[in-house]
Parts: sequence; structure tokens; C-alpha cells
Amino acid sequence: MEGHGEMGLIGENFDSGLLGRMREDEYESRSGSENFDGASGDDLDAGDDQPQNKKKKYHRHTPQQIQELESFFKECPHPDEKQRSDLSKRLGLENKQVKFWFQNRRTQMKTQLERHENMILRQENEKLRAENSVMKEAMANPICSNCGGPAIPGQISMEEHQIRIENARLKEELTRVCTLANKFLGRPLSALANMALPSPNSSLELGIGRNGIVSGSSNFGMSMPMGFNMGDGVMGTPPTHSGMTHSGMRSPMGMMGNDAQQERTMLIDLAIAAMDELIKMSQPDCPLWMKSSEGGKEVLNHEEYARSGSPFTNPKPNGYVTEATKETGLLIINSVALVETLLDADRWTEMFPCMIARAVTLDVISSGMGGSRNGALQVMHSEIQLPSPLVPVRQYSVLRFCKQHAEGVWVVVDVSIDIGRNTANGNPYMSCRRLPSGCVLQDMPNGLCKITWVDHSQYDESAVHQIYRPLVNSGLAFGAHRWVATLQRQCECLAILMSTMPSEDPTAINQAGRRSMLKLAQRMTDYFWSGVCPSTACKWDILHISNMGNSDMKIMSRKHQDNSGESTSIVLSAATSVWLPVSRQRVFDFLREARLRGEWDVLTGGGPMQEMVHIPKGQSLGNSVCILRGNNASNGNEGNVLYLQDSWTDSSGSMIVYSPINMQSLNMVMNGGDSSFISLLPSGFSILPDGHSNNNCVGTSNDGSGNGGSDNNDSGGCLLTAGIQMLLNNLQTSKLTMESVDAVNALITCTIQKVKDALGVA
Repeated sequence: MEGHGEMGLIGENFDSGLLGRMREDEYESRSGSENFDGASGDDLDAGDDQPQNKKKKYHRHTPQQIQELESFFKECPHPDEKQRSDLSKRLGLENKQVKFWFQNRRTQMKTQLERHENMILRQENEKLRAENSVMKEAMANPICSNCGGPAIPGQISMEEHQIRIENARLKEELTRVCTLANKFLGRPLSALANMALPSPNSSLELGIGRNGIVSGSSNFGMSMPMGFNMGDGVMGTPPTHSGMTHSGMRSPMGMMGNDAQQERTMLIDLAIAAMDELIKMSQPDCPLWMKSSEGGKEVLNHEEYARSGSPFTNPKPNGYVTEATKETGLLIINSVALVETLLDADRWTEMFPCMIARAVTLDVISSGMGGSRNGALQVMHSEIQLPSPLVPVRQYSVLRFCKQHAEGVWVVVDVSIDIGRNTANGNPYMSCRRLPSGCVLQDMPNGLCKITWVDHSQYDESAVHQIYRPLVNSGLAFGAHRWVATLQRQCECLAILMSTMPSEDPTAINQAGRRSMLKLAQRMTDYFWSGVCPSTACKWDILHISNMGNSDMKIMSRKHQDNSGESTSIVLSAATSVWLPVSRQRVFDFLREARLRGEWDVLTGGGPMQEMVHIPKGQSLGNSVCILRGNNASNGNEGNVLYLQDSWTDSSGSMIVYSPINMQSLNMVMNGGDSSFISLLPSGFSILPDGHSNNNCVGTSNDGSGNGGSDNNDSGGCLLTAGIQMLLNNLQTSKLTMESVDAVNALITCTIQKVKDALGVA
């Protein structure tokens, strides 16, 4: 045969160059490229009268005939009579010639396949012989698995001796793994008996030595049937220099080998203990909680907690105080979707934009098992903020552990990774730590989810300003109530954004425009928080000015880059907080009302403003993104001032943020265009309860609305934070001047005074 016949049957090992002669019944053929004038093969016609002992002449087919026959053979190795007749007419061959060619071709193919199979069998045989030789050599010189020295077999054979040692070791490891998996997953041991273990060579290996001691160099690595993907580096990520992670932060697990495995075991044990404690504390009518006399909220009974035998009742560091809160509510989201959000640092930050300044996943110990998040365990770093320059940002490095407690019930727990290591007093940079905290999620009918949130933290009270200590101590600042209220409001906003109900207003913004507007408003709000609560998310230079009259004023600066990436100016930010003897609801209604804006905003020229665009974010009228237009601009050009304003309110607080915006950018965003390049200069207010008893009675609604029911009971005082950002064009020196600092200080002081005068505060 001159063609190779690419059959695709046995891949690259197919012997397509085999052209040996085959003899059968004293007739010869040349691998299908040649044929005879008479009968051949194993399929002779019984009616042939030709003598069987007469050797026929060769008939060499042309290359075109061979190509046609090979092509047909690929499609149909066993042609019928009609197909052979068609081929013979088309190729100018006799019917028998075509028939014999296919017979010989099939015989040749069979021979090739047999040769290939024989070759594979020979290779396997040689491999088995080599392994047998190695095993014989090992048996001739046995090594004790315990001491590493020569083994001295006794009355039993060497094979039985080795098997007994191996079985004893495996029983120890299986007992430990089953116990740990039972606590970790909440499954009975019988369920693990039928669980298939992964291959010992997989990346799930966790070397567990005898007597429960973790061994980094164990020769008997057993795979964990729990979904732990330990990886090859530190905590499942590639090792970095000096324990630094990809985020630029020092990982608490910056170690290798035996120390790394011991660290993993400690973290797993800590996560399991934290999960057990959270489940116990989240139970209804748990004796660890009691109703407070002020507002009826559930507060931790510290005496009962100390007697509970919890492993987290160790003495807190010097100067620390404890806050523990519990809150229950309904969410417009299902439990699985919320679990995915909590385990993704970026999505978690987006769900709590006013609370989380920055979040990053440091290490992933386990991403879950069975394609779900059950058993997911990771190390996260987060910075939690309260919108005031007088309360420092809380930085946590926690273990986040997720477990499916039952069908439709998920539990997510956080716990600081340094709990139980007595490192708090020796770490001057740590001002807070998180005891077991988190949420229990239970799916409810109609797509709702019941959430029970527990927050248990310890913090250094001396870092908090005096006027904010009642709010922080009450748990309203960083506690469960604020987490649930924020989550309810965000879920409601997402539900409204996803709705596609047609509007009868021809001027209404389409779905793409609404999304673009909300995205721009969120970016504006993030910029505002960064200028009020300095964190690592945005680099600001804090200015320490000793001769400033208001010591509670925080002034910071940063360089501003235009679209070309060049620093051409400086942004100056000033923020301060004051207490007002006015209800939070009244202050919020006054500041967000466009018609009253001229009473406090000196940049509008003292005139009212008009609301041009209104995009709702919730059932409350105050939860919206708006475009405001000035009707009496200071320069005399009517309608020349445009503001993008974002506002929201719930039972935990209220916020109003605004920024100037030009008409060209506004039109582009309203049409669904990209808003990422639009420059923003945000200013605004946050309004929080003051934490006193007559202000703590505001509860979280259970209807999933996120409005906290009503703020009608929100009497007493509130804490008002005002922040202003100014752009200073200083192209020549690119330096701040004292005149600029005095100007921004005077502007924010004047704004607060105008708010007080308008509200009748002396």
C-alpha cells in the first residue's frame, strides 16, 4: 500500500507503513495496492470454476484507484454488492477485484491491530518484571518503618509483618480523620464509611502522624475526605517571600513545612470551635442573651457566658471592652446567593459599601466540597468603618468558615486568627479582635431568607472619641443591628434595580441608564467615605495642624490625577463630627430636601434647587439617587449648577452625599454609558443615633424592607458628621498653603453653623 489510510483507530502507534506480503490459499496480494485477476482471501466464491492451484497474475492498481478505495474503506469497511458494483464501474475494475481488495485490506488491518496489541502487552510485561524485581530486592533487605533500621522478622512472614504495621497506622489515621470530619461537617461516621477517598497523590494530602501529631514529612500521606485543598504553598496559595501574600499584606501563616501544617491544624480546630459557639449563641431563647431594660434589645449576659464553659472566655486584653449583639430579620435573597457573596471579598464589600472600607482574601484553606460552599474555610482581612473621623477604622484578620447546617440552612462564622494565642497585649497595632461572630441563614417561602446575626467583639475603648462611646458601647455602631439593617437595605435596592416594570413616563431612564447612575453614585459615596474614615483603601496624607481651633477637625490631602494620568492638582478633604439635640429623622429630611438646600449650602448662592431626576433605591422616599439643578446660581446663570446626590436611611443611620457634575457627563451616564472616567468631588453628611437610651428604641423591621419599621420613635439627639472635598489648582508649586487649609476649615465650619441655625440649635 502506498497510501497510509488515516483511520484514527489507534492514534500515533498505528503501523501505517506495514507492507509485508501475506499468503493465503496459495494466492498473494500486496496490501491492497496490488490485486489478482482471480479469487483471493478468506471469502472465495463457491461457484468459481477456476483451478485452485493456479497462481494468478498481479494487477497493480493506479494511485487514483487506491485513493478512492481507501477513502471508501474509511467510511464503509464492509461494502455490500451494490456498493462494490458502483465502485467497480467508477474505477474501471472488475467486481471481484473490488471485493478481494476489501477482503485483503480488512485482513491487513486486523494484523496491524494484533501487532500493536502485542507491543503494548510486551511493554506492560517488562514493566511488571521491573516492579517485581524491585519488590524482591526490598523484601530481601527489609527496613523497619518505625526506626528506619534493618527489620528482624519473627515467626510471621515479612509480608504479614509489613501489613500489620500499615493497618495499625491506617486505623489511627482513620479514627482521627473521621472524628475531625464528623465535627467539621456535622455528618455521622457511617456516612464517611462509604465515602471514596481521593488518590494519595492528589493535592489534598495532609500528613498526619501518629498520636494525632501533624507531621510535615510523613511517608504515609492520607487524603482528607473533607474538601480541604491545601495546595503546595502557604494555606493553598503559592509561597511568597517572607510570608508576604499577593495583596502585599503579611500572612499570619507565613511559614512552610511542618510549621505550616501545624498552623493549618490549629486554624481548623479554631474554625470548628467558633462554629459550635455561633450555633449555640444564635439559638432562639438562648440563656446567654437577655432583654435590655433600654429598648428591649437582646444583650449578652456576661455572667452566664462566663459560666458557659466557652473556649473563648479567656480574659480580654488590658483596656479592652466587650460588645455583643444579636439581631434577626428577613431578607429579599436566598441563602445560597448570600453565602456566595460573603465568601467573595469584592462582592462582600459591594453588599456593605458604607461599612467595609477594604476586604481581601489572604488564603483559601478549602473552597468547599461537592461543588458547594459546605466546608469552605478561608482567611480574610477587612477594615470596618463608621462614618466619622472620630472613630478609627477596625481592622480584622479572621477565619471565615461556612457550613450547611441543614437543608436550606447555612452558617457563616468569623473569628480572629489570633484568638487564644495571647498576642493582643504584645501587638501595639491591634486595637480590636473578633470573637465568634456571623450569621445563620434559613430559606423561607416566597424567596425570602431569615437571618440571625451575632456580633461579638472586643476593642480598645480609648481610641474612640467621648461623644461616640455611647453609640459604640451600645453595639449600634459595629454590631449586629447595623449589619442586618444594611443588608436589608441593599437587598431591597438590588430587587428594585432588577425589576423591569415598564414606565409610562417617556422621559424615564432605561434600565442601563439606571445601572450606570447607581454605579456612579456608589463610586461617589466610596470617595466620600475615604475622605472621612482614612483607611488603606485610599491613600490620604493626614495634616497635623497644631494651631487649628477645632481639634476634632481632620484634614487630609491627596494628589488628583486627570484622565491623562498626570497629577495636576491637589484634593483637600476636611471632616468633623458634632452632636445635635435634634432627632436624626428631622436632620435627614432637612438636608436632603432640594428646596431647602440654599439654607446651608453656601456654594449654591443661597437659592433653592430642583430635583430633575429621581431613581428610587428603596421603599422610603429618602433612599434614592437624584440629580439636582440650581435655580439661582451665584454667577447669575440660571440652571447652571448640577449635583449628583445619593441618600439613604435605615434604622442604623442616614447618609447624604453629593458632587457637582456637568451636563455632558450626566447625559452620557443616563444613556447607559461608562461612568468610570467621570471626575467626582464628593461632600456630604452622615447622621447617626447618639447611642443614648431614648435613641436605642429604633428596631429592625421583619418585612425585609430595610427601613427599620419607622423612625417615628427616633427622638433625642444625633451625631452629625460633615465632610467636604475641595480641588486646589496649584500647578506651579503643587504644595498646600495655609490659606487653603484655612479656607476648607472655614467652609465646613460655616456649613455646620448654617445647619444648626436652620434647625434652631443654639
